Order: sequence, then structure tokens, then C-alpha cells
Amino acid sequence: MLTSPATGASAPVARVPATPPDLRGRARRHLLVVAGAVVVLALVVVASLLLGVRTIAPANVWAAFTAPDPDDVDQAVVLGQRVPRTVLGLLAGVALGCVGTVIQGVTRNPIADPGLLGITPGASLAVVLSVSFLGVTTPLGFVWFAFAGAALAAVVVFSVGGAHPARLALVGAALTAFVTPVIALVLLRDVDAFDAYRFWAVGSLTGRGMDAVTALWPFLVVGVVLAALLAHRLTLLAMGDDVAAALGQDVRVTRGLAAVAIVLLAGTATAFAGPIALVGLAVPHAARRLVGTDYRWVMPLAAVLGPVMLLGADVVGRLVVPHSELEAGVVAALLGAPVLVAVARGRSVAGV
Repeated sequence: MLTSPATGASAPVARVPATPPDLRGRARRHLLVVAGAVVVLALVVVASLLLGVRTIAPANVWAAFTAPDPDDVDQAVVLGQRVPRTVLGLLAGVALGCVGTVIQGVTRNPIADPGLLGITPGASLAVVLSVSFLGVTTPLGFVWFAFAGAALAAVVVFSVGGAHPARLALVGAALTAFVTPVIALVLLRDVDAFDAYRFWAVGSLTGRGMDAVTALWPFLVVGVVLAALLAHRLTLLAMGDDVAAALGQDVRVTRGLAAVAIVLLAGTATAFAGPIALVGLAVPHAARRLVGTDYRWVMPLAAVLGPVMLLGADVVGRLVVPHSELEAGVVAALLGAPVLVAVARGRSVAGV
């Protein structure tokens, strides 16, 4: 309260709202968008459990969780096949959505994804070498080699590329150009390696069990936490290195943390599902279209839209071909291509 000099009476002091009304309204709208995406994800998860090549009644799917019968074939399909691929799709989708967002934010490159930086080819080379020279044939064996190859490729790219976004892309392209013919050379000399790699390289949620989740979930958790902590830093970095530094950010620390997050997330996603194309590229663009360029909103929305796209692709792949399936990687590429065309035709392609 203040005292009026004329009358000596107390006059109320106008309180300035802590948050402007327009910002509060924008935050509410963004929160509704994220909540809507979560609802869509829940529906996709239900569809992943209900739908497939084999027709299973919803009541029997529910009974698989509430009253499991070890002699029921339908319940065995639900628990042994659909649940693991749904969990893998959720985790790999979160990793792809987050890693694509981090890569595009730290490089300020709207077409950056794990494939552009050579991370996916690095994982592919590691898988091929493990099959050809070490005789690895199990999905769990592929998981570790894919993770190691993706991590090593990311370390090479960030060590050589440094902090310059264009240099990172060039180093990634050079690494891809080097690795691709090496993969082809090994595959041409080893038929067994070709057969195993062909199954892995198409990008799929099948053939991998919960053992892969058990082995790699700590890496995913650490990567997602790092990505969340980087969200505000990436928003400042989008304004340019000089502006971010003037606002008190150590750009080198940001890029170092981003490199660690990329290693963990890209390695885990590739190990879980193989080299899935376009999810990590299209999802961040879709998120920015819905909530703007503030990475504090883009990151959580991308973490939800990633599994929506990947699991949705997996469900569609089960239904489009009678008595058979299309791999999730193929369907994701088909679904992601129109999104990228729309982005390319839009005016905000550089709004990273």
C-alpha cells in the first residue's frame, strides 16, 4: 500500500502479473497440444496391442494382462510378440524424436538427422563386421554392436567437425561416403552377412525381445534426461553462438552435452529398431509447426510424436498386406516423405 500525498489515504498498488497474459495463453495452448499428442500415443499403443496379421478379440487381449492363460495361443501372441514390439516402438520412437531434435538444434540444420551425421551408417558397418568376422547372429548381439558403431561414428563426427554446423554435416557426409562402400564390399564377400544385414537394415520392431530393452534402457534414460536439460540451451543457441554466449551460455558445454545425448539416443534407437529413416528428421519439424521454436516445448512434443509415428508405421505395416507385414522402417519412410515435402514447401524450413 502507498500513502497519497494529497489526502494521506492509503492507495492500492497495482500488481504487475508475473507472466503476461499472452504468454500464459500460449503456454496453455502448447500444453493442450502435448496432451493431445499423449492421447494419440495412447490410442496407437492400444492399436499396436489389438491389431495384427492374426485377429485377436479385444477381450482376449485384455485377459492376457488381467488373467493370463499359458495355454492360450492368442494370449501368447499378445505377450510374446505384440507387447515387446510395442515397448520397443515406444522407446525407439522417443529416442528418435529426441535425437532428431537435438541434432537439428545443435547444428542449426533443418535436414539433420542421425543418417546425415553418419551415425546410422556407422552402426550398420559395426553390425556387418560383427556378422562377417565374429559370427554374431542373435538380435541381442546386433544390439550391442549397433550401439557401439553409432557411438563411435558420433564421436568421430563431433571430434573432427568441432562446433561448426556446416563442418559437422560435411564430416558426416564424408564418413557415410567412406563407410557405404566398405559395407558393400563385406556383404558381397559374405552371403551369410548379407542375409543377416538385410533383415536388420530394413528397420523393424520384430525379431527383438525384451532382452534388448533390459540391456539398453539405462542409456536411453540418460540420453532423454540430457536432451530435456538441453532444451533451453538449444533455444538460445538457435539465435546464434554470439547471442547465446552474450546471454551467459557456454556454447562449448552445450555442444559437448549435445554430443553425449546424440551418442546415447542414436545408438539406442538404432540398436532397438535398426536404421529407421525419416522419423528423426520429420518429427522435430512437425513439433515446431505445432508449438513454435521454443525447444522447451519442442523437445517433449517430439518425444511423444516419435513413438506415435514409429508405432503407427508398425501398425499400418501389419494391416496393408494381407497375411503378411511391411517393416516399420519402410512404412515410416512412406509416411515421413509427405511431411518433408510440406516442410520444404513451407516458409519456415530454416526456423530451427
